Amino acid sequence: MSDATKASSVLAEPYLADGLAVAHELRVTPSTGLSAEEAAHRLTTEGPNELRGTPPVPGWRRLLAQLQDPLIYLLLAAVAISLVAWFLEGADGPPVDAIVIGAIIVLNAILGYTQESKAADAVAALSTMTAAHSTVLRNGALATIPSADLVRGDVLVLGEGDAVGADARLIFASALRVQEASLTGESAAVVKDPAPLHGNVALGDRLNMVYKGTAVAQGVGRGVVTATGMSTEVGSIADMLDSTVEAPTPLQVEITRISKMLGVLVVVVALIVMITIIVVGGISAPSDLVVVLLLGVSLAVAAVPEGLPTILTVVLAIGVQRMAKRNAVVTKLSSVESLGSASVICTDKTGTLTRNEMTIERVVTASGQATVGGVGYRPEGAVTRDGAELSADQLREVQLVLGAGSLANDAQLTEHNGDWRIQGDPTEAAFLVAARKLAGMQSGLARFERQAEIPFTSDRKMMSTLHREKDDGTLLLFSKGAPDILLAHCTRLQVGDHTVPLTDDLRRTALDEVEALSRQAFRTLGVAYRLDTDATDADVSGFDESRERDLIYAGVVGIIDPPRQEVAGAIDEAHRASIRVIMITGDHPSTAARIASDLGIVEAPARTATGTELSLLDDEQLRTLTREVSVYARVSPEHKLRLVDALQDDGHIVAMTGDGVNDAPALKAADIGIAMGITGTEVTKEAARMILADDNFATIVAAVRQGRVIFDNIKKFLRYLLSSNVGEVLTVFLGVLFAGVIGLTEASEDSLVLPLLATQILWINLITDSAPALAMGVDPEVDDVMARRPRKLTDRAIDARMWGGVLSIGLVMALVTLFSIDLLLPGGLVDGSENLDVARTAGFTTLVFAQLFNALNSRSETSSAFRKLFANPWLWGAIALGVLLQIAVVEVPFLQVAFGTASLDLDHWLLCFALASVVLWFDEVRKFILRLIGRRTTL
Repeated sequence: MSDATKASSVLAEPYLADGLAVAHELRVTPSTGLSAEEAAHRLTTEGPNELRGTPPVPGWRRLLAQLQDPLIYLLLAAVAISLVAWFLEGADGPPVDAIVIGAIIVLNAILGYTQESKAADAVAALSTMTAAHSTVLRNGALATIPSADLVRGDVLVLGEGDAVGADARLIFASALRVQEASLTGESAAVVKDPAPLHGNVALGDRLNMVYKGTAVAQGVGRGVVTATGMSTEVGSIADMLDSTVEAPTPLQVEITRISKMLGVLVVVVALIVMITIIVVGGISAPSDLVVVLLLGVSLAVAAVPEGLPTILTVVLAIGVQRMAKRNAVVTKLSSVESLGSASVICTDKTGTLTRNEMTIERVVTASGQATVGGVGYRPEGAVTRDGAELSADQLREVQLVLGAGSLANDAQLTEHNGDWRIQGDPTEAAFLVAARKLAGMQSGLARFERQAEIPFTSDRKMMSTLHREKDDGTLLLFSKGAPDILLAHCTRLQVGDHTVPLTDDLRRTALDEVEALSRQAFRTLGVAYRLDTDATDADVSGFDESRERDLIYAGVVGIIDPPRQEVAGAIDEAHRASIRVIMITGDHPSTAARIASDLGIVEAPARTATGTELSLLDDEQLRTLTREVSVYARVSPEHKLRLVDALQDDGHIVAMTGDGVNDAPALKAADIGIAMGITGTEVTKEAARMILADDNFATIVAAVRQGRVIFDNIKKFLRYLLSSNVGEVLTVFLGVLFAGVIGLTEASEDSLVLPLLATQILWINLITDSAPALAMGVDPEVDDVMARRPRKLTDRAIDARMWGGVLSIGLVMALVTLFSIDLLLPGGLVDGSENLDVARTAGFTTLVFAQLFNALNSRSETSSAFRKLFANPWLWGAIALGVLLQIAVVEVPFLQVAFGTASLDLDHWLLCFALASVVLWFDEVRKFILRLIGRRTTL
């Protein structure tokens, strides 16, 4: 076999070759990885490590797609009808109606294209924020890179919780188990072994390979990337699929249902209006029939909010971007709906409710208990006793405890631009922070040099270090560990500057103090020391557990992970919103109970259920327990999944936080799975629908609020669009029905006189539907969204009360529009003196202004329009644009010809404005009545 053939075989079936041989063929040294330059070259040559998705649709196709809509077909029919009418009338002059309607079609297409592009850009930005990352060796150093930048030959470094970014041949593995269910269907995690395999080996049995799309369940390993992108095993599966269609969200389904229902309803209404016009007004010429057909088509187009799906997508995308800026990264737009409906938030304790910064708050010595101020890793705070300075003896004892604990220590505390960070165990770091709070301690500790160490183990539950004093060479042994274990190695007790024998009574007192701290949910660590004045160099080199004897007990510290300051307020806010907060932690029950009580999750004393207790309950008993208990301790990931199922079975919408690999099933099962962005693994991030960039519970509550605001905004523009469109339909229908009553019949010699022209209706639909509706989609909170109970997913976006408002506002719009026409026309209910063109233009303008006033109404179902009136500059911008465009269509000569308008004087403009404002005042009265009814029902 030639060298080329052998190389091809190695890379084609890497599981049959030695791992180092695979690395050699890929020209990489496993100990250093690729150079940055070589990796960049390969990325350029091979392309990104991504699966091929659906090819992007060219812009011109997306623009043409805007025309593939039944309503656009109606408009095109209107163009055809107007062209036929223009031809039958002698083709005198340009076909104004056809040109205007054609222009409206083009403008609608451009608007829809722009909105879809913005939504696509927002979603693309979101995908970038949540992109998976992998750890690799580059230039001999570990580097975290986007998984899309992996190339063949990269040395992939794997750890528990990592998502495998590409297919790789393992060259090292330690207790490595990989979950490959997504690829092979094997439910159990597969134990990996780097040894070469022989013969024809099935995919699921290739133990020396890891594959893109799988997850590390346990252990660590390293492998050389052998395939990326579409060349991976998962890529070959993806290649078989032409495309994947994502199921629409419940809200999108409802919007589509509403649009279809309105489409059918409006076509029926348009037919009824057309028949009414023919019956009431009569048809005396072919041109009359053309006018009726144009009007019917225009009504059908105007009455249906065809921009609903696009506006909905844009609003959701903008809302998700806003949430991302507040550290809540929602991975799917559909999750925004669920967020506003959450009735239960199940949260971990460490890092989410607490700072994940272990802090020493108590130091108990022979002279009493001292309190250490400050929280977290910033070394700020005072050490006091009952608010006063420590006595000399107690200060000496506290210095010894914190100093010894800082020396028997492997952690590091560093400061960078005012930000304090730790490396190592957080509990050990707590000693370093506390010691810095005592003046002069840092320089005192610098006098000691470590000579040897006996490390901590779970069996020993203590650690010791040997240090040499730089000035006189004295050797000192420092120990820290579980107090009861440490006390067994002690024979004396430190009291001030001297020591006393550790009697049984003193030993019992020390243990009682430890128990008292434990009852307060403190984690306890004892500290002891011994002078090794007789130690020799041989003793230093042979330092072992035999030296841990005759120690002097210095005292015990109480350590706690302090709650985040902002969390208590967030929990109060959740409770105010009728959202129940449940703490689920693997920590000790007493610690969980205290933190839950301190934060207001429960009132002390509260019952705490443990994982052992949960294991003994059947499903029905567990459901009963979840109704009563809100704190769960010593809980495993399997228990988390059962708790989610029990709460969902009880009718709750559940949000669940998690960070470990085993949390992924619970996160997937929850209605809103929430992964930790800092401590969370790649697996949990992939399983989650939301990622907390700051691992903070308060961010969850803020996201729930934003989710409710987004849903409120969706209801706002639905309320606005539907009521405005109903107003247009009723204006034409009632105008035709009562044409004689309001003076339309007498205003013209034509047999058919309409309150609005077809082009005017299309203009109203164009300038009032899109911009204000989009502006309402980014409206700030008007009503207190956290003062109401969670919305059920079965609740309709448009309920009976909303439909009542839509119909009543639409009717008022129609009445004021027709009344403005009546005021100006001779005859009718009120005798006027203007001609038909002026009166119709006034009615046209009144209806436009009424809809712009309705934009203010629609910001809340019950709150006054004057509440936070100027909070949304975008809405005012949209209203101002609508007013300017209306002035233009009335006063600009060529637009007058296109839309059949006539100039209005100042009195006419003021009349239109005043009559249009009736819509605002009517709705203010309606809302006042609704608020009164609401207050009475709550009494």
